[in-house]
Amino acid sequence: MLTGSGFLAWGFFPPKILFLLALLLAVALVCRQWICWETRLQSKRVALAGGLALLLIAAGAVGYFYVSHRYHIAEVMEVATTEYGHGQYPEAPEHWSIHYGDYNGRKLKLTKRDATHFDFVLEPIHPYIARVEIRDVDVSLMTPNLPEWAKGDEGLRRIALTDRQWNRQQVSFEADSPHIRITGGDGFEKENIYSVELAKNCLNAGLWEIMLFEKDSSGKAMYYQDWFSFPLGHYKDIFEHNTGFEYWRHWYYLEHWLDPAGTVVPLDKLRTVVEEREVPTTFDRDERVIVGGEQIPKRRTTLTDDIRVWGDIYDGREVRFASFIPPGVYSVNAPRHTQYHRMDRFDKAILRTIQSPGAKEPLNELELVFSSSHQPGHWRYVVSGFDLAKLPQLPIHDYPHGFYMPMGIGTPPFHQTYDELQQHPPQKTPYMSVLLDDNNGWIDHHAVGIDGPVMHLDEKDPGLLHVYLLSYERHMLIAHVVIKVS
Repeated sequence: MLTGSGFLAWGFFPPKILFLLALLLAVALVCRQWICWETRLQSKRVALAGGLALLLIAAGAVGYFYVSHRYHIAEVMEVATTEYGHGQYPEAPEHWSIHYGDYNGRKLKLTKRDATHFDFVLEPIHPYIARVEIRDVDVSLMTPNLPEWAKGDEGLRRIALTDRQWNRQQVSFEADSPHIRITGGDGFEKENIYSVELAKNCLNAGLWEIMLFEKDSSGKAMYYQDWFSFPLGHYKDIFEHNTGFEYWRHWYYLEHWLDPAGTVVPLDKLRTVVEEREVPTTFDRDERVIVGGEQIPKRRTTLTDDIRVWGDIYDGREVRFASFIPPGVYSVNAPRHTQYHRMDRFDKAILRTIQSPGAKEPLNELELVFSSSHQPGHWRYVVSGFDLAKLPQLPIHDYPHGFYMPMGIGTPPFHQTYDELQQHPPQKTPYMSVLLDDNNGWIDHHAVGIDGPVMHLDEKDPGLLHVYLLSYERHMLIAHVVIKVS
């Protein structure tokens, strides 16, 4: 029996597997006893049966201790962290402070307050470093969950939980937040911390980050970052608290990427279409690629040269990016391939008015239809559950401040404040975005290389909607579509 929530390690395994292991062990022991009654001339058989029994017992013991260790939890835990100094992470996309690396040397203590609330405390190793506490955080808001209206369908459950885990979620706290406490050190951090940010990485379950930012002339600059594993035993308990599902039925694809490609997405279970119409749309393949926001520093993690206009992305060349790998870093040594050539023709756009179970008022849905000059069929990019009238009016160069979202069902924004997260729990949002084939089969947008949409209305004409597609890991934009909505 483990400490903390009292998670019994064997309880991780499905009952059928436990029964099978017990049955195999019982059969082996019975065979061994029976063979012992044979004559001494059968000693080889006795030795073989004994060895088999011991092997099964050893395998069971190894499995027990592995699961006990992997899912161990306690009310207070010191969690191992990884810090990188100068020169160790050249692909880092964040804007670094001139003080980056000056305040490395911390331990992380995790304290459980109740079923879902935790304290994250960065304890200093050196006296000039401050003690930074992120207090009373509702971790359930950063652990996979899904809307109630998606729970009744097996395919929707799988897709919603997969994208919820495998999308980044970065939550910020201002320095004067009641959830932040900064004490000790040489005074620099107490005076200069602009925000403290907690991130769930778009990787295996439990891979998280903490980042500390100071304010500088360009906005905010990161001066400290560490990577850690949120204890999987706590993750399991919170997942079950969130969803009401047994963790062992979902653990593998949450801890190891396994896509649900081909799973049928019954859109009618997510919303009801009130009306729809095809809308005039322009996709200028000769327009120069637009770069702003986080795409500026990520130019150095784009591994394909001479992409100047949108058409270059779809002309069949191999478009690659630095991969995002554990513990949560970009690596140019692990190139990520894409499949943009399979959607090299833009066909049409369909605008719908929908009613979602997650909203009282009607909302909007947009479908962009692509096809390939190399193979039959269509790829349908669907983004749903947004209010067209409430999208911001922006100039094109200011697109990063538009409606900037990941793919998935009931997913939160990539970045938001903790207050915003509390006010808008992801599992209650009507938002969803999926990539589908002609038969509503789910297409793995990670493999294709699409991470989500960006949308805003034209700064001068609110009857024009600008839609951009984000590449894998948001390294760049891969399309800019202008739609006449009124």
